[in-house]
Amino acid sequence: MLRSGLFHLGAQVTLRNGRTVRDLRRENRTAVLQRLYFDGPLSRFSLGPATGLSSGSISNVVAELVAEGLVEEAGSVDSAGGRPRTLLRITPDSGCMIGVDVGETRVRIELFDLTLTELARTERPLTVDSPHPHGRYEVGVVVDHIREGVAEVLRTADVPAARLLGVGVGVPGIVARTAEEGAVVHGQTIGWDAVPLERLLRESVDLPASVPFWIDNGAQTLGQAEMWFGAGRGARSAVVVLFGSGVGACVVTDPLGPGRAIEWGHLTVRVRGRRCRCGARGCLEAYAGAEALLERWAEAGGKPPAGADEETALTAMLAAAYPAEPGTAPDATALAVLEETAEYLGAGFGDLVNLFQPERILVGGWAGLQLGARFLETVKGYAAEYALSYPAARVEIGMGTLGPDAVTVGAAILPLADFFARGGRRAETEPTGEQPAWTSTVRDRAAH
Repeated sequence: MLRSGLFHLGAQVTLRNGRTVRDLRRENRTAVLQRLYFDGPLSRFSLGPATGLSSGSISNVVAELVAEGLVEEAGSVDSAGGRPRTLLRITPDSGCMIGVDVGETRVRIELFDLTLTELARTERPLTVDSPHPHGRYEVGVVVDHIREGVAEVLRTADVPAARLLGVGVGVPGIVARTAEEGAVVHGQTIGWDAVPLERLLRESVDLPASVPFWIDNGAQTLGQAEMWFGAGRGARSAVVVLFGSGVGACVVTDPLGPGRAIEWGHLTVRVRGRRCRCGARGCLEAYAGAEALLERWAEAGGKPPAGADEETALTAMLAAAYPAEPGTAPDATALAVLEETAEYLGAGFGDLVNLFQPERILVGGWAGLQLGARFLETVKGYAAEYALSYPAARVEIGMGTLGPDAVTVGAAILPLADFFARGGRRAETEPTGEQPAWTSTVRDRAAH
């Protein structure tokens, strides 16, 4: 029977739109946690207009969160003519997250508290010790690095595994999910063909079964980090591009929601062009990724430092093209390759503008931070030439602000975002309530 917009279905109270009272409670908790997280400390009075909730709802939610240890008092602030108002904030040590970046040259593992303060970190190198072109990405080596790194950061910070909200992992490639295997990685450029990474980590890493793994594309975790804490804050939409050995991007249309990874590096910028490491020809990554840049410099007669890793070699290339010493002539070969690359990147940015019409395009990744500092203005000029004028005039192109470790931060956000979506409750503690009597009857009938 309908009563003030509610109807009763068994023991559960359900709203006309299909949501239950339990859903509303969870959404209210989520709203309070998010506002305290991004804008806190705040008073109960300030939380009302910030969340759109009534004062009664705020009081109930805050009381629950304080009792559970998720929220704590953080001093007071004077009010206009009344008693000082108590400020509230997220309790930093009420939970922890681990972020993992499976990068081009290393696996980085970091442990954070609930406010993303780093508690411990470790790195494991990925060395090319195999004749196979993707030898450094041998699945067993990566899994072992993550297993050892997770144990090390927990031990270093003296944090029990039970406090973890989850482990987030950023990887190269496309991440699909199946009911049987969980997250499965399709990394064509690194030789991973349907690698069941979530299952392998679950079997290998010594963590309680209640601690979830969240695995996603590295560009997507970078995008999440920049939107939450970096240069994307305040934007309704953005494209965050990641430059490393290869090239990737993430499209974000909800500032607090997950972005969508796109294989921008495998957009064709030159028909029958250079062979990309994905196997196709003419991909943007075959011209703009750090690996391709260094190859093109060497092919044109340049001299990358022998035996150096990609980061060191790219630094040397930029120093040769743009010498710091006054009066030193630039390396003409390195300069020509980089100038050509700027146009390829401008064309690629123009495609992003035309396809997604974002408010911002942000450049990140270790190679992007080096390259952008040198010729981002040139890239912007080419982007304006290749994009439609209306969306091009309304997009801001700039640098990410979280540095080369942003993928790890974004990976740690994956379990944190899920924790917030659950209203600050872990998956195994989500209240289930009593099942209506009819459920067992229907189940019994279905069995016969």
